[in-house]
Amino acid sequence: MRLRHAAIALAGLAAALTTLVAIPTATADDLVTHHEFQANCTVDHTANDDPIVYPGVPGASHNHTFIGNTNVDAYTDLDDLKQGNTTCLVPDDQSAYWFPTLFRGTEPILTDWHLVVYYKSGVEDYTTVEPFPEGLRFVAGDMMATAQEFQNAPGQVEGYECGESFHNWDIPSYCSSWLNIRYQSPSCWDGVNLDSPNHKSHMAYPVGGSCPTSHPVPVPMIEFKIHWPVQGDMTGVHLASGPGSSWHYDFFNAWEPDTLAAMVEHCINGGLQCDSRGYDLYKPHRGQVLDENYELIR
Repeated sequence: MRLRHAAIALAGLAAALTTLVAIPTATADDLVTHHEFQANCTVDHTANDDPIVYPGVPGASHNHTFIGNTNVDAYTDLDDLKQGNTTCLVPDDQSAYWFPTLFRGTEPILTDWHLVVYYKSGVEDYTTVEPFPEGLRFVAGDMMATAQEFQNAPGQVEGYECGESFHNWDIPSYCSSWLNIRYQSPSCWDGVNLDSPNHKSHMAYPVGGSCPTSHPVPVPMIEFKIHWPVQGDMTGVHLASGPGSSWHYDFFNAWEPDTLAAMVEHCINGGLQCDSRGYDLYKPHRGQVLDENYELIR
């Protein structure tokens, strides 16, 4: 009986230890529930531009809502982003983020609130995630997707949400509270190309929790969490790109490399649930990455 109890106890201890952060000083306070940090950015402008899909051709795109870098138009390249300011809380995040504008009829629906872009691990071994290389850009989602394709897309989370309504694969006809959507990006990079002709092929989603051999480099998985101040009767509410299933977004990395690397190492590799300063409210003893001005602590 004693041997049986000892075996059970050892099995329980082994199970508990496998949930600890893979660092030598891990304790029970370091149980991993998240591996992420936030970028919090306000809307800067809207425009019929897309410097990734239609570079150098102003007005060629459907209307987009731009957050983050303030120096974005159809001609924007990495050098332009480095010279721009940002609407994000972290001044070293000069990346550009954009998505199709939501309209009610012909009126754009915008918000003054900070929108959240999560940087997470998309692979099981979160300790292997590497920072984005400078200038990496991609498109997540498919503006030509049908409702069924949108529902089955690897990046979908719960479709459109409002109030107690979830798993909507088009914009609901009625919302009891603000409309929201979350959508995740591919998080495996081919390790070579900063872009590709279709702006997707250099990136891939993990398979079985790991990156495929064709795209061996795990990078942060970006999850857009977008909310719009619209509710009630949703008649006439639509994306500039078409129906709700056409949801997609663009990302153009222009983080200051040392700051991004520190955030990835501390928050994603470290198994923390960080805010935009790299601070985990539930594990304050682990410290933070950025100071009160959102600048890197060196």
